[in-house]
Amino acid sequence: MNLDHDACYRAIVTRDARFDGRLYIGVRTTGIYCRPICPAPTPKRENVSFYPTAAAAQEAGFRPCLRCRPENSPDPAAWNGTSNTVKRALALIGEGAMDGETVEHLAEHLGVGERHLRRLFQQHLGASPIAVAQTRRILFAKQLIMETRMPMTEIAHAAGFGSIRRFNAVFQALYKRPPGALRRTRQNAQRDVSMVSDIVLTMSYAAPYDWPGMISFLKTRAIPGVEWVDRQDRYHRSMALDGTGWLPWHRPRCV
Repeated sequence: MNLDHDACYRAIVTRDARFDGRLYIGVRTTGIYCRPICPAPTPKRENVSFYPTAAAAQEAGFRPCLRCRPENSPDPAAWNGTSNTVKRALALIGEGAMDGETVEHLAEHLGVGERHLRRLFQQHLGASPIAVAQTRRILFAKQLIMETRMPMTEIAHAAGFGSIRRFNAVFQALYKRPPGALRRTRQNAQRDVSMVSDIVLTMSYAAPYDWPGMISFLKTRAIPGVEWVDRQDRYHRSMALDGTGWLPWHRPRCV
């Protein structure tokens, strides 16, 4: 939780990819928080503050950057050093334990007191359980808006919002624009991209990533009829979700 201001600032000046997912930058003059690799001009040292997680930056009043897209950042390294209780809580939040439920309900499930759980989250993540849950929901929803053609109602429910009205209200408050405005922006920028029935999502990773080594490992151990690697070194695996389909992995690229 102790982020050295000078070291963090050097990381954003050089756009050091090694710090991606390890810290987030809140820019007080714009009210936006960014990843260290953000292509925007580097803000002045006196105008920035640093946070270990996106939830901490969001709870401090900053909204996500639309250029570097925090939803595509690797999983926060800060979570690796959390207590077992916080790790279990994060896993439950990821499974939807906070969708329509309270922090008290989550604490009871973990067998700890609500106050103690809040203190652990603040100590390890710099944010409350509610902030972590809401940040995950809104960033996942934004990823679905930008990378799929799913209807807004389906996106709202997939991200864990109880209603489209609540989804719209949270999105408007955070991004200062309705969800449909981002969808139109993405469509204008990608008119030549055909995504008729596929859902294409970008998976985050921390560079460097040994894709040749990984694809070689998967190819050697592929289960016939279940998974395979094609000539373009794309890994495919069967999946069943209201039917059967294929889930392909492509060579990583910087986002």
